[in-house]
Amino acid sequence: MENQVVGIAVVGAGYWGPNLVRNAQATPGLHLKYLCDLDVDRAERVLGEYSTVRATPSLDDVLADPEVQAVAIATPAATHLTVAMAALEAGKHVLVEKPLAANFTDGRKLVDAADSRGLTLMLDHTFCYTPAVQHLRSLVRGGEIGEVQFIDSVRINLGLVQPDVDVLWDLAPHDLSIFEAILPDHVVPVEVAAHGSDPIGAGQACVAHLTVRLSNDAISHVHVNWLSPTKIRTMVIGGSARTVVWDDLNPSQRLSVYDRGVDLGREQKIISYRSGDMVAPALPEREALRGVMAEFAASITEGRPPLTDGRAGLRVLAVLEAASESLANGGAFVPVQRVESRVS
Repeated sequence: MENQVVGIAVVGAGYWGPNLVRNAQATPGLHLKYLCDLDVDRAERVLGEYSTVRATPSLDDVLADPEVQAVAIATPAATHLTVAMAALEAGKHVLVEKPLAANFTDGRKLVDAADSRGLTLMLDHTFCYTPAVQHLRSLVRGGEIGEVQFIDSVRINLGLVQPDVDVLWDLAPHDLSIFEAILPDHVVPVEVAAHGSDPIGAGQACVAHLTVRLSNDAISHVHVNWLSPTKIRTMVIGGSARTVVWDDLNPSQRLSVYDRGVDLGREQKIISYRSGDMVAPALPEREALRGVMAEFAASITEGRPPLTDGRAGLRVLAVLEAASESLANGGAFVPVQRVESRVS
């Protein structure tokens, strides 16, 4: 299919659907055919000027159209299995919002269905397509920071308290998907401990701390919070050679790379402190979702797995399920289910 344009339909015209519509229309490798939503009036309002795109309440009609090769799903997580499975069974490539499914078992069904049909299954892990995370990925996987020693991530703000999921399932997938994208293939989550609290009586954790032990004995830590009046989005990736600080709310200096750290002498075990320069890489400003759509189109036409494929989504689900079990058991460490790499 190389150099061909992929016909695509967006399913869901709620909060995220309009963003998918706009970026699908702006991606050269895609041709938006439908916006599908049970509320057709809402879908028509979203489409507005896109008069060549059809609004329809019928998913069956969309999936029966041979000109639709791919579907982008922006529906509630509880519906992901049903909608995505119907699309895969109809032979369509699928892009789905995070999380991949409501649980690991359902996510595995979708991955297996895509594999058995040779179809692309991709997660809309949008942060992984920001210039900052793309640069982080090259720094970490390219070895420029040395061996990863720790990761600390903070994602807090006065957020919308969700009625059906806790703060871990709402916010932590962003951080976990970033870890999945930037860490080397041999560094994977091994076990997880989670602690949370519900100080407002919402019925689920509104503040949570997640500790993930990695296979190289490093730990990564995630703090998520719906109740903070101050918005903070920072991540610190400490390496044996350099440390990188990502401040997503600082557009003039999103990344800072520090040549500073602690060294331990091999023979006498004498600790020394290294203090070098700080470099702030120049990064372009572009909409991450445009990168998501471009990667989706390219993975289909080139017949290759996308960066955030179904297995990446499954690995995030594995950590979330272990975190929920830990939360229910007083914060004890819980093993993370291993997800094998795709066999080419």
